[in-house]
Amino acid sequence: MKVSRTIAVAAAALAGAALFQFWGNATHGYIASSSLFYWWGFQWVNPESETEHAWLILALSLYVLGRNLRRTGPSGGAGPRGFAAAAAGLLLHALGFVAQQPRISILGFLLFSWGITALWGGRRWARASAFPIAFMVFAIPVNALDTVGFWLQMGVVRAGEYLAHLAGIGVVRSGTQLFGPDGRYQYDVVAACSGIRSLMALTALSLFIGYLWFRPLWVRALVLLASVPLVFLGNVARITSIVLAAQWGGRAWGDRVHDIMGYGVFVIVLGGIVALAEFALRRRPQWARVEGGDEDPGAGSGGNPWVLGSASALVVLAFAIGAYLSYRSSIPPDERPGVLLSADGSSPVELPTYLGSEWMGHRVEPEAIERTILPPDTGFSRKLYVNLEHPEEHVLLSIVLSGRDRSSIHRPELCLVGQGWTIDSATRHRFAYPGNPAAGFEATVLGVHRNLQGTAGQRVVPEIVTYWFVGDNRVFASQTARIAYDAWIRVVHGRAPRWAYVFLQTGSGEGGGSAIARIQAVLDGTLPRFQPPAGTGSG
Repeated sequence: MKVSRTIAVAAAALAGAALFQFWGNATHGYIASSSLFYWWGFQWVNPESETEHAWLILALSLYVLGRNLRRTGPSGGAGPRGFAAAAAGLLLHALGFVAQQPRISILGFLLFSWGITALWGGRRWARASAFPIAFMVFAIPVNALDTVGFWLQMGVVRAGEYLAHLAGIGVVRSGTQLFGPDGRYQYDVVAACSGIRSLMALTALSLFIGYLWFRPLWVRALVLLASVPLVFLGNVARITSIVLAAQWGGRAWGDRVHDIMGYGVFVIVLGGIVALAEFALRRRPQWARVEGGDEDPGAGSGGNPWVLGSASALVVLAFAIGAYLSYRSSIPPDERPGVLLSADGSSPVELPTYLGSEWMGHRVEPEAIERTILPPDTGFSRKLYVNLEHPEEHVLLSIVLSGRDRSSIHRPELCLVGQGWTIDSATRHRFAYPGNPAAGFEATVLGVHRNLQGTAGQRVVPEIVTYWFVGDNRVFASQTARIAYDAWIRVVHGRAPRWAYVFLQTGSGEGGGSAIARIQAVLDGTLPRFQPPAGTGSG
């Protein structure tokens, strides 16, 4: 009977694995694979995904699993809970697939994995694997942290500037850059120095320490939360020490401290967590984790026949979901995009060449890298408008239109940083719709700059970038709000909206107000030609 149960649960596991392999990922823009395993694993080896710490998470999860199995008591029935978790995991994956959100599907896969483990191994394996499988959440790439990273970045550089001034160093801040008062050094506090790259890894290690040392769940949660301010303090210490070293020993010393303090951040954070844990255990020794104290006396039901029936039901459910997802994949995208279309119906309408007698537009073709990494049904329309009376004034207007795959549209901040721009500020501005005051809409406005090296030395080029997303008769100023609405429409209404991402960029050397006015002038002549009046979404 044990063998037959193992075979039945193995069949359910294989059916689920087939679903995650062949109908696991609905977004093929950047990672052209239908496999959720490949999509997730690619993030672990791709430096740009900043998820390389996942290997550490996997190793710690395996260690805890082996440790828990050695320390837990005898096995008992856990069939009902295992079946419920596995079935819920498959349904959660279906939700993630339809919404084109692979991260939701990964959560479904983890839940399914725990359910299969509990169904096969009973209470002992269910208890032993609960934390290790849940711990793998920290190996999921979370792009939403890009926004958190920006504000963390700004907080670190401002704190570093303040501490340098307290030390008597007149360091100059420009956006996310710190300059020596005599020009001997310059450091840009990029994402690597802001702490966002280490945030997930260090919070995971903090939770790991809390799990091993403490019994109460709320104490473990406090240990996890304590890591967040420590990450900030560690990175402030890093940038401050770099400035001090560069001021006293020159750029070479600053660079050495930069490399050393990359490890110093981990020492500060983990040292702080360990010190906090030691202090808590001395004051409250009853909080200490006691081996065997996690045992659950409730065995639950789940005999062999019940397990066989549950495994068979999971096989049927996996194949039914696979058939449904195959059908959903064949549904064409909504033919009601947020912008007007060209004659071929796949690209945005051609932007006008002349805007009155003041502006003339030059067509700009998409770069080869854009054509390579974006889905083939992505549409483009792009022109660089030059003021005929003042040729030094120009505005780039770009429209990117998605096809079936939502990955055609992405956060512009990622591209800007990749192109060498530093983001200094992020605000909102309401642009007017010519001839229709009620159709005005909010857009995100970014203040950016880039350092260019010329014959006369280095110069700073400041510019203003604004963007918004339009589709399904709605306008969104943020990617987060658009994604949430897009997922809702796909899941609840069964539609796949085609979104357009509108992006404008212009110089701001004379000030942000003049740059915004110049963008509005170009929109006055182009907006009615490519974007019909639409309702405005929140966010």
